[in-house]
Amino acid sequence: MRESLAPLLSDPDTVRAADEIHRRLHTLGIRDRHVQAAMDDLPLEDPAAARALGRHLTRAGTSTLAVNVGIALLARLGEPEDVPYLKVLGLLRVLARPVVGALTALDCPTAALVWLANHAENRALRHLIDAIATRDDHEARKWLINAPLDSGAVGPSTARRIAEAVQLADILGEEQIDTQAVAQAGRLLSRMTGLRDYQPEILSYQQATTTYNAFVARASQLPPTLDHYAILLSVALDLHSGPSVLLDWQTRQREALLRALEAILSNQSWTAVAESEPEEPAERRRVHWIQRAARQPFDRATVSRFRVEATVRDPADPDTVEARLLIDGRPLIPEAFGKGPANSPEYLLDSGRLRAAAEPREVQLAEAYCTEGCCGALYVTILREGDQVVWRDWRRPPTRQPREELPEYHFDAADYDAEIERAANDRSWAWPARNTARSIAAGLHDQPDLLARWDGQVGWIGTDFHHQDLTTISFTYWPGLAAGQQDKDGPWLQFIWSLPDDGTPPENQAAAALRQLAEQDPKTYAQVSGGSRSHAEALGFPWPEPADSEEIT
Repeated sequence: MRESLAPLLSDPDTVRAADEIHRRLHTLGIRDRHVQAAMDDLPLEDPAAARALGRHLTRAGTSTLAVNVGIALLARLGEPEDVPYLKVLGLLRVLARPVVGALTALDCPTAALVWLANHAENRALRHLIDAIATRDDHEARKWLINAPLDSGAVGPSTARRIAEAVQLADILGEEQIDTQAVAQAGRLLSRMTGLRDYQPEILSYQQATTTYNAFVARASQLPPTLDHYAILLSVALDLHSGPSVLLDWQTRQREALLRALEAILSNQSWTAVAESEPEEPAERRRVHWIQRAARQPFDRATVSRFRVEATVRDPADPDTVEARLLIDGRPLIPEAFGKGPANSPEYLLDSGRLRAAAEPREVQLAEAYCTEGCCGALYVTILREGDQVVWRDWRRPPTRQPREELPEYHFDAADYDAEIERAANDRSWAWPARNTARSIAAGLHDQPDLLARWDGQVGWIGTDFHHQDLTTISFTYWPGLAAGQQDKDGPWLQFIWSLPDDGTPPENQAAAALRQLAEQDPKTYAQVSGGSRSHAEALGFPWPEPADSEEIT
């Protein structure tokens, strides 16, 4: 395709070139999705002729293939006069993706508007889109101040596009600004760093550093409330060890923002918020998170070049708990992988996977947001060589664009061991139900027969994603497992046992759970959560109806 189209792109006879492109594309049987990649770096001998051809194809093209070629040319050579035409093409779902790519360089707010128009199902977002499309800035800003940014409707990608569409950095820079808009800006920044997407969206937000600066400059205007404390702490945690560290900061600029946030949250009116004890459970859970995480982003102690940061996000907007891995102060996973979060502290630390030995060991550091089977994972081999710990032989999924190979990292073994020991013993980030889960997992590791005697095989043990005060234990029931007569092709079922936090010490709750497993068949009190209806019927268990299985994960 590239060889077939390249000579036509600089033909001064635009109409003749367009007709020939139509003919060749159909002859070659090219699909729409292949056009953009093929056009990305084709040599253009006459940019003016190629621009004219792009305009002709986008305005008069009679197939999506030809129009895609025109969009690809304008993505490289377009000018402001092309924006209205691209905007109209973006209303066609089949062309929205390449149009957004072309508009991002030409007019980022319009690109964001086209993206939102094609992705936003939420009624409130449609109101914002209409306001921006009609250039009604007052209505757009009114929406920004008042709209609830529910995580179900506003994920990381949508948050970035909203920020671009409303030109958030400009709003924060205005002389007069409502404190609700400042708070919403913080929520959008925090949401852009969320883990529920295939990449850290904050790294694609061109105005990120400007917006961070403007937000922190306005942060002292926020009244000291629980919600505002959580917003400021969330922003600080990401500036400290999240993907925002990788932005193109000026020297010491990020550190200055952290010092400013620390100064605000150290004020007596703000510390009173952190020391409160609300009656409402969700608010109390949030305060306890603040108490655990409040000092983490402001820790300026001298550390070795390798650091592990167990990080928990605001429980009002729950997300995966990750063991952030920092090398020379830079978060490794978003920089080297970027398709999902770092694995959990339990997976990397409690298991001993990050410990170095003379025998090389391959370790999965992160898995794609969708699963490894879909978009891959990041692996490294860890070994000890004399007084050094070496990370080498990286494995990660291929990308469309070539990228540099990851280097070998060499760490002083004594410093590395000390950091692993510190991180493994530091449970200051964990809440009671999480500690209960950890103790149960350790007990079942030491006594696997507790489940095996009931024909059970342990699955995952943790806390419920949406209800963090629930400890959850999953296991698979394989008839005959205890007797060594398991039928791999026979019926099986997955069960989940949920344990609410009863307020007693986590180690006591774990001990009670292990005693119950020793004395009572867990299939009599856990709920079926996986397998199939036919397996459940064959094994004599009720299959959960939809209303009974809302929390099954």
